[in-house]
Parts: sequence; structure tokens; C-alpha cells
Amino acid sequence: MDSKKLDWLSQIEDVATKFAEQEGCILYDVELTGSGNGRILRITIDKETTGVGIDECTAIARGINEFMEDKEDLVPDGEYSLEVSSPGLDRPLRKPWHFEKAIGKKIYVKLAQALGSFAEVSEKGMQTMKQFEETLVSADANELTFKMKSNLVKVPISKIEKSKVVFEMKTNSKKK
Repeated sequence: MDSKKLDWLSQIEDVATKFAEQEGCILYDVELTGSGNGRILRITIDKETTGVGIDECTAIARGINEFMEDKEDLVPDGEYSLEVSSPGLDRPLRKPWHFEKAIGKKIYVKLAQALGSFAEVSEKGMQTMKQFEETLVSADANELTFKMKSNLVKVPISKIEKSKVVFEMKTNSKKK
């Protein structure tokens, strides 16, 4: 990533963090997606213990819009739409602290290469896996540990292309 892109992104992260904190929220993620007139600057916010409401999203979006009014050229390549939201139930996991908050949950992981090329796995079927859904047992800044069948498998965060929490609906229905 070039330094100009890092500069505008860090400015947006700083201002989004400021407005999120004013609303009792934390900045979860910032991403620019799409192309042309369909680009979206997506600011994702969260709270430590409760969900994020529409009022917080609206206030943060208003603050960011006011900041951006006199900085038309800050985001490279022209126009975009601003979207402020919570990460949702199937939240994407990109940063080490995202994974730490997801310990004990089932996680979908898409790998850059086959699991057996960098992790110790004994079962043949697991050696060629490039994606899986398993429970996250532990996480640190560099590595995740998953419970896979009867094994604990360590996966470097650097080997992950995409990951997200898998939403599992729990029901209290009783069988007759």
C-alpha cells in the first residue's frame, strides 16, 4: 500500500475513532469498496457490551460528513457513499483484537493456501483444506488456534484471506 493511501486512510480512521468515542462506541473497521460511482466508504462501529443503535450510527455519520465537507480530495479517485453501521452477527474478522473477541465462537476461514502447507495436521482431508468453519480456541497478535476434530490446529493470521463469525441460531424448542 502506498503512503498516500495510508495517509488518507489513517486520517479517516482518526476522525471516525473520535466520533465513535463521543457516542460511546469503538471503531471496528474502515474499508473502501466498489469502483466508479458505486464506491462505498464503510465505517463499522461496535460497543463493548451492547449493540449499536441507529442513533449512534447517524451521529457518527453526521460528524464524519461535516469533517469531510472541506476535504473533497481526501479519499482518492473521486466520489463515494458513506455508510456507518455495526459489524453485524456475521462480523468480518481482520484485526487481531477482532479474533480475540471471537474466542469460543465458530469462525469461517478462507486460507491463502492449503492448511497442510503450513500447519501440522495428520488427517489427509485436513491437509488440503483451504476453507473451514471451526471453533476458535485462542488468538494472539500473530496466530489463531482452532479445535478441528480432535486436534488443536494453529493458523498464522498472515495465511488468512478472509474470515468472519458464523452466526448460529440457538433455539429453545423441546422435542416431544
